[in-house]
Amino acid sequence: MGPSGAYEPTGRTVPARSRERASYDRALVHAILDEGYVCHLGFVRDGAPVVLPTLYARDGERLFVHGSTGSRPLREAGRAEAGLPVCLTVTHVDGLVLARSAFHHSVNYRSVVVHGAARQVTDPAERAAALSALVDHVLPGRSADSRPANGRELAATAVLCLDLAEVSAKLRAGGPNDDPEDLALPYWSGVLPVAPAYGTPVPADDLAPGIPVPGYLTRR
Repeated sequence: MGPSGAYEPTGRTVPARSRERASYDRALVHAILDEGYVCHLGFVRDGAPVVLPTLYARDGERLFVHGSTGSRPLREAGRAEAGLPVCLTVTHVDGLVLARSAFHHSVNYRSVVVHGAARQVTDPAERAAALSALVDHVLPGRSADSRPANGRELAATAVLCLDLAEVSAKLRAGGPNDDPEDLALPYWSGVLPVAPAYGTPVPADDLAPGIPVPGYLTRR
């Protein structure tokens, strides 16, 4: 990482197209990661590419990725001395960009791509911290407001750790980029914003009477 708080660009993190949209700013990368819930984890299995959606959480300059002990990539990460080569991505769609021409339609987005070698977390203390981080990433404060995993559940759960070292963000914002000759065409052009929304918490059918809705749900 550079002294300015930015990740060092590499051959794998410099995009081939729209390089002006790339960013290596650490604070921006962290913000994009912290806003998401699901990542896509890519790796090679039996000579073929595989991409899996899964939960993740950031802890400083590392990511924890949740999985099952029966998952092949997690088993391979545990066996590989140098870790499992992976590519992890997170993307937020912020708007649908509608141009006058079909060619110039696009989306406004924020994304992060991380390259590296993922290792399996086996140290009990680090693993417990990682599992708490995964729960709290989805809802801050939830790990302290739920029963910790028991031995059977821990035996069925695996965690990967991926350092944030080879990282880039890429963003698009703003309106459509119509060609000058298309500006007079009679088609609506602009941006339809896209944003996540949280609904009213729905209690479980078997929730005991008198248990209130936690404050960390009503503040969202």
